[in-house]
Amino acid sequence: MKYSEQISNKLNELLVKNYDAEKGYLNAMGEVENSKLKMFFKRRASERSEFAKELRTEILQYGEIPTDSGSFKGTMHRNWMTLKSTFTPNNEEAIIEETIKGEKASLEEYNNILKEKNLPPTIDSLLNKHKNAIQAAINIEKVQEELVS
Repeated sequence: MKYSEQISNKLNELLVKNYDAEKGYLNAMGEVENSKLKMFFKRRASERSEFAKELRTEILQYGEIPTDSGSFKGTMHRNWMTLKSTFTPNNEEAIIEETIKGEKASLEEYNNILKEKNLPPTIDSLLNKHKNAIQAAINIEKVQEELVS
């Protein structure tokens, strides 16, 4: 497999994660009543949309084709979020828990790819920027979870 294909495959994995995260945040936005939490989820969805655009651009620069949708696993996680919020007394706390779980999975994906020794500097920089933003979102979500519990 060519180097450009290998890089693009790894970036496509992250692209799918970002599609899933964006949809997950939009789903979470519809499941909560708190307007500040809705805005937080909306900003996270927008951020993940931007990450996806940046990853698509990188994949195209390597002459490969970007994936254009999320994963089955992501769909199942969103359905679980909706179901869990229906049967949980404090659904905002449950939704935040699930978004944290999804973000931790994304963070793990980013960390795994960043372990690659031969990533081009532009991609390494981009992925670190995304990873740091995801970690910041996790930290904020943990605080919000404490506030609603």
